[in-house]
Amino acid sequence: MHESINTNAITGLVLNIQHFCTHDGPGIRTTVFVKGCSIRCKWCANPESIHPKPELGYNPAHCIGESQCGRCLKGVCPESALFVAGSGDDKVEVNWDLCTNCGECISVCPPEALYLFGKRMTVDEVLDEVEQDSVFYRESGGGLTISGGECMLQPDFTAALLRGAHERGINTAIETACNVPWAFVEKVLPHVDVMLHDHKLTVPERHKKWTGVDNKRILENFKKAYETFPEIKFIARTPLIPGVNDDEEHIRSVLDFIRPYKNVIDYELLPYHRYGDSKYGFLGRKYEMADFQPPTEEKLSHLRAIIADAFGRNGSAG
Repeated sequence: MHESINTNAITGLVLNIQHFCTHDGPGIRTTVFVKGCSIRCKWCANPESIHPKPELGYNPAHCIGESQCGRCLKGVCPESALFVAGSGDDKVEVNWDLCTNCGECISVCPPEALYLFGKRMTVDEVLDEVEQDSVFYRESGGGLTISGGECMLQPDFTAALLRGAHERGINTAIETACNVPWAFVEKVLPHVDVMLHDHKLTVPERHKKWTGVDNKRILENFKKAYETFPEIKFIARTPLIPGVNDDEEHIRSVLDFIRPYKNVIDYELLPYHRYGDSKYGFLGRKYEMADFQPPTEEKLSHLRAIIADAFGRNGSAG
C-alpha cells in the first residue's frame, strides 16, 4: 500500500489547464500543462512553458497606451524595464534585458496586457478542476494528461497528481520528451496508464542541432521504461517538421527502435504547425522557424502508410 500524502502540501507550477482535449491520449481528456523544459526545440509551440519559473508576458494589442492609462510606468517596475519609445505610438514597451519576471506590473494593468505565465497550485486544486470533467472521461475512456514543458521536471508534483487521479478513478497519461534523470522517471511512471513520448530525431548530432541536446539519455530512458513498466501503454510520436525529420529513414528508424516492445501500441505523427509563433513576441523572443511550412498531405499519407504497415490492423508492432 502507498503511504498517505498531504496533497495540499505538494505544489507545482502550472501553466494552464485545458479542457476537452482529444489529441493528448485516448478519449476526451483534461490536459494540465506545467512549467519547465530541459530541451529547446526550435519549433516549440509553447515557448511560455520552457522557463521553470513564472514569466512575464506582454500583449501590446491589449495595451491602451500611456495617455489613457500609463499606470505601469509610474515607478511600479523596480528595474525600470517598462517604457514608451515616443515614436508616435504611446503604447508601453518592455526592455526584456532588464525584466526579472517579478510581476509587480501586472496588478496595475487594467486591460491585462501584462500577465504572468505560470501559477503555483496544490495537487487538490488541480484535481478538483480536473474532476469536473469526470462524466466525459467515463463516456469516452478519457482522463487526465499532464504535459509541459517537461512534466517530469516536477517529479513530486506530477507523481502526486497522477496518483491522486488514480485514487479518484481517473485514467492518467503524460506527454514527455524524457530528457530527465531516470530517478524522475521511476517516481512518475508507477502512476501512469499511458505515456506519449517524442522521438524527435534519430541521429544524435541532428537531435542536438534542433533541440539543444543529443538523444542518448532520452533513448536510454525510453528503452528502460518499456522494459521496467510492461503494464503501461506507450505511444511513440514524432512532431513532423519538413526538412528536419520528415524523411522515411527517420520514421523507419523509430519503428525499428520500438518494434521489439509490444507495450508500444502506436506511433503517431504530429504535423508541424505555427499556432504558437505569436507567443514568442509576447515573451520578447524571436521565432526561428517563421519560414517553415506544414508537411504536405502527400508526405503525411506516405509516412503514415509506412507506420500502418508496420503495426498492422490489430495495433501491435510486427
